Amino acid sequence: MAPKDSEYTEEALIEKPAMDLFSQLDWSVQSCSYEFDENGKSILGRETKADVILVSKLKPTMKKINPSLSETIFNESIKILTEDRSLMGMVSANRKVFDLLKNGILVSYLNNKNEHVSERVQIIDWGNIENNDFFLASQFWISGEMYTRRADLVGFVNGIPLLFMELKASHRNLKKAYDENLRDYKSTIPQLFWFNGMIILSNNSQSRVRTLSAE
Repeated sequence: MAPKDSEYTEEALIEKPAMDLFSQLDWSVQSCSYEFDENGKSILGRETKADVILVSKLKPTMKKINPSLSETIFNESIKILTEDRSLMGMVSANRKVFDLLKNGILVSYLNNKNEHVSERVQIIDWGNIENNDFFLASQFWISGEMYTRRADLVGFVNGIPLLFMELKASHRNLKKAYDENLRDYKSTIPQLFWFNGMIILSNNSQSRVRTLSAE
């Protein structure tokens, strides 16, 4: 029996094996093409497609990593992490977020004695990998100020989009993934890359791993 055309699609030949590999690495994997239902409700808990942090995964994990802290401190730390950084420039915003991920978020507040105190909220447990949540979303919709884009694969660690993957069919020139797609994404949905730690471009026969500012 001759293979169906659908068996040769980019999704079948490139994306599906990548998803299977992440699943073998104990990431939870989900297709998000239809994340929002007809009433606008997201299965991932996002309020809009402009949101790139999955608070539904971030908050429970922060509570696990920082069990002694209060709900108020968690809410304030999420507010700090998700604040608009568009005026900083993409690379500067990425460096700022890297510092928060590495060292935690310092939250200042008044205690019940009316004293100014500070607590540091850890976002990622760097010492115990089992405390973290690993989630891979395929066909993930993201809206910018003017345009909406659908990313092939986005890897979230504790709800933070640390991994971005752009996939091309094996007959496509890999450089097109950079010239035609990645540049466009960085221009139209820059908020995704404030949190990025790694970018992978692949056409199944070739792959490139890079950081946000690499050529």
